[in-house]
Amino acid sequence: MPKATLMRDHPAARWTAGLVLVAACLTGCATSSAQEISAPPPKPLAPCAWWYGIGQPPTSQEIELAAKRYQVVVLNADQGAAMRRLRQLNPRVKVLVYKDLSSTRNYAGAVDGGQDAVFLPSGIGYVAAQEHHPEWFAQDVNGRRIEWQGYPKHWQMTVWNPAYQQAWTEAVVREVTREGWDGVLADNDFNSLSHYSSAVLAGTANVAETDRKLRDGLDAFLSKVGDALTNADKLLVPNVSETHLLPGRWTAHSRFGGAMEENFGFRENGGTGGLLTFRGNEFQELRAQAALGESMLLLVTRTHNAREERSGYASAALLAGPRTCWTRATTDDYRDPEWSTLQDSGLGEAIDAASRLSNGVWTRTFTHGWVAVNTTASTQTVVPPEDLIAAGASISLPTPTPTPTSTSKPTSTSSTATSTPAPPPLTLAAADAAILIDPQQLVKRGAWRVTRDEFRVGSLWAR
Repeated sequence: MPKATLMRDHPAARWTAGLVLVAACLTGCATSSAQEISAPPPKPLAPCAWWYGIGQPPTSQEIELAAKRYQVVVLNADQGAAMRRLRQLNPRVKVLVYKDLSSTRNYAGAVDGGQDAVFLPSGIGYVAAQEHHPEWFAQDVNGRRIEWQGYPKHWQMTVWNPAYQQAWTEAVVREVTREGWDGVLADNDFNSLSHYSSAVLAGTANVAETDRKLRDGLDAFLSKVGDALTNADKLLVPNVSETHLLPGRWTAHSRFGGAMEENFGFRENGGTGGLLTFRGNEFQELRAQAALGESMLLLVTRTHNAREERSGYASAALLAGPRTCWTRATTDDYRDPEWSTLQDSGLGEAIDAASRLSNGVWTRTFTHGWVAVNTTASTQTVVPPEDLIAAGASISLPTPTPTPTSTSKPTSTSSTATSTPAPPPLTLAAADAAILIDPQQLVKRGAWRVTRDEFRVGSLWAR
């Protein structure tokens, strides 16, 4: 849930293709433990799709579509029937249940008729905590409970309290095991309370101490929950925030199955700066995790325009690995199953690692395309590979050259061999990206209209 802040740039060197492609023959974002042991690592394919389906109960049509479209789905705890239907339609899909680490809630649906709901969005019910453990409600320096601003009836809990941690863990592991979920999407593994409240916690002197107490508590909490879920053969995927501010936090908090980045490709300085994802140590940690292919990267880009959609998808492609999944988000409440036409572009498999040019542009090559991301706050240029077109563009194919009808031998002439001119430089605006595709791949996939006209790569980029 929390929004992002800004940090600094961090360069990286090119990896060798052989280092990245220790891959073999499995596809998709998620495989069983038995498959991982018995088969070679899956390929670093272009980002797979996932659905953060917590906005409203999914319809039967949405579930059928999800089984065909997504590799990972997150649903609310009261949607067990939808989870089981997904499994029937696609046994390979990973279905996680949403649970909040940091709050309990008493809005309608979480509390009904004065009783906690059977299936909760959190680990501990509001009524149960109120009656039996009121000390689990966090308090400010004035002794008041902390209700999250912008989220009525969400109450901050004492995530640093070992008793709360243990009760939450036991309840969630029991439910996940009983209902048959693949694991937990644990929301609000946050870096700062300031996203929800300006309160200073009781026992701390200021906001900095408050945030440190929460972070330390969540570090211990994640370890306890992760160990318990791992022992139950389940995944823990926290929605961990602002890891660019704290080196090592993404790596530590993703070790039980993966992590979610809810502000992936977020633009700094109120939408006028570069891409926040590439600041600090976060991108390096994401890169390392993606290359290993052992845990999920669930990436969300909030998209209000085509530029944000391009930069989000292309940035995810820079991290493409066996379990790198991306989705756009066009609503704040995730009420719709999302899909981008860029996910139909057919990039294929990564054949090298992402590399950073001296001007701050990152690029990566795939079997059927190429991506470039300008992470900076100013316009940059990059020279693309030949014979590619922008994903989503209309395709123009060359008109066939007529076959000569004459049988006479051509006259011998001396000529100087000419080389094919290099593609023109591609100009990328600040925080923008390009996804270029082999046009023949698009013809095979039937994704875009094909016209018969003279085809010249350079002219397409100037449109």
